[in-house]
Amino acid sequence: MGTRSVTTLTKQKSLPAAYYRGGTSRAIFFHDKDLPSDRSKWDSIFLRSIGSPDPYGRQLDGMGGGISSLSKVCIVGKSERPDADVDYTFISLGIKNENVDASSNCGNMSAAVGPYAIDTGLVSAPPGAENATVRIHNTNTGKVIEAVFPVVDGEAMVYGDFAMDGVAGTAARVELKFLDPAGSKTGKLFPTEAVTEEIDGVQATCIDAGNPCCFVTAADLRIEGTITPQQIEDHPTLGATLEAIRRKAGVKMGIAKTENDVPGSVPKIAIVSTPSDATKNSLVVRAMSVGQPHKAIPVTVALAAASAANVNGTVVADCLGGGSLVSPEVTINHASGSLVVAADFDTTRTLRSATVFRTARRLMEGRVFWK
Repeated sequence: MGTRSVTTLTKQKSLPAAYYRGGTSRAIFFHDKDLPSDRSKWDSIFLRSIGSPDPYGRQLDGMGGGISSLSKVCIVGKSERPDADVDYTFISLGIKNENVDASSNCGNMSAAVGPYAIDTGLVSAPPGAENATVRIHNTNTGKVIEAVFPVVDGEAMVYGDFAMDGVAGTAARVELKFLDPAGSKTGKLFPTEAVTEEIDGVQATCIDAGNPCCFVTAADLRIEGTITPQQIEDHPTLGATLEAIRRKAGVKMGIAKTENDVPGSVPKIAIVSTPSDATKNSLVVRAMSVGQPHKAIPVTVALAAASAANVNGTVVADCLGGGSLVSPEVTINHASGSLVVAADFDTTRTLRSATVFRTARRLMEGRVFWK
């Protein structure tokens, strides 16, 4: 293969940045004050920093890793809201294309926002405190998330004994409580007014909790619920079938007027099934993320699944191990293990909050370069 040499007498551009893992994802973090005041320049900075577009799908010339869970940017700054300490905007970036999508939040990266705020001094840890609480206003959804995690010497603690499936080793636990998560994008828990409806010949539940999500059953798709991400990718028709359902669901939920206009990131779509051991309060979930099978599960999909499990008549509730919900905590078995999500409904069946536990860690801070 031949190579070309092009000489350009221009220095690389750079900005202060940090690189964090949040849950089973990673992202470049920018302080909003470090970005240009001209927002029209942001997209190019984000894409070039992450290494997109890359026709080879590897993002070798940037900080990305060639899969959707590693092609992300977070922007954090001081909040002027009385109920929040910081404002946080999540950006999902295309890999082979130049898509810059701010239409949804990332629950996994939300776990790193509080630690980033403490580590950078945006929020000060109380003197002598063992734990910090950071109230995060997610600008993508307009919702507030409370992050509670241990601190040491004014920084987020990373050492701990909490094990999270999908991430090697143990770390300090980050509690994420998503407050009033219903209607994050559409204004309603069930945007279509139905808990179950037919889309392309399969029964589906369209719910908006954390992010808009569409759930379909493995049985309706005539596949095994424990199908692996690689098997989903290799299946000759499954990916296209799920994408067609997802786009129709997006229109039904009011996210876009036409199927072609439905964003790549929302609604999410996931396959649900009953665990083979029928363990009470448990589900099997396989999720898609921006057209790719997720190797674990997006946190917002887990939040939506736990919320739907609490509502009779949804396809999710119908798949519960043990046949019915015996507590608000739902164990979700994903492709890399499991996690527990607690959905808190009040006596009027209004979803007050959903809580999940993650880990996060600062991997790098300094400057990110792009050309």
